[in-house]
Amino acid sequence: MPPAFTHQQLHQWMQLALHQAELAQVAGDVPVGAVMVNVHGDIIAQAHNTREANHDPCGHAEILAMRHVAQQLGQWRLPHCTLVVTLEPCLMCASALVQAKVGTVVFGAADPQQGGLGGQLDARTLTPGANAHTTTVISGICETDCKTQLTQFFKQHRL
Repeated sequence: MPPAFTHQQLHQWMQLALHQAELAQVAGDVPVGAVMVNVHGDIIAQAHNTREANHDPCGHAEILAMRHVAQQLGQWRLPHCTLVVTLEPCLMCASALVQAKVGTVVFGAADPQQGGLGGQLDARTLTPGANAHTTTVISGICETDCKTQLTQFFKQHRL
């Protein structure tokens, strides 16, 4: 059962994720930011894309936030955590979120082309019945702000 966070809390955390996304953009990476929250609503990790800076194909904000929390907690299962991210996770990240049993994923902008939690594919349904845990997904939080940030980035980088 996901924690009963308010819309206001989700909005505040998404603003922090948007700030993380700005840090990625400054570093020349796709502006995606993530914040991981525990059941008490405490922020336990913040991350942004570092693929370009670290030459790491797995340097996605979601993966980095999960790694940080898993190391901090000393466990890879994260069912009591909520990930707030500016863009719908890709299939790699969505699969990792499901494998880590993250309780809830909140995203701002949908990614109909590469999204892995309802876009092209849904990682939660790729192996029906194989995973007793179901990750809850909430979409559209600060959607306009998230879309605008990404759209402006791609306009600047694809002239």
